Amino acid sequence: MATPAAPSRTVLERFPAGGPRGSWPADEYAASQRAQCIDAHVVMDLATDQFLVVTHTP
Repeated sequence: MATPAAPSRTVLERFPAGGPRGSWPADEYAASQRAQCIDAHVVMDLATDQFLVVTHTP
């Protein structure tokens, strides 16, 4: 039985998790990428304590 391959992701940008209160630079960056028709999402990398803006690569 074959297992489905995990989708590949490309990291567009990295942001430290300890930003100022009320500031969401990773979300703002992802929104600007989506405005340019790039399917960008924010994920948390717990190992590095960073927010990553990623997109799926075909």
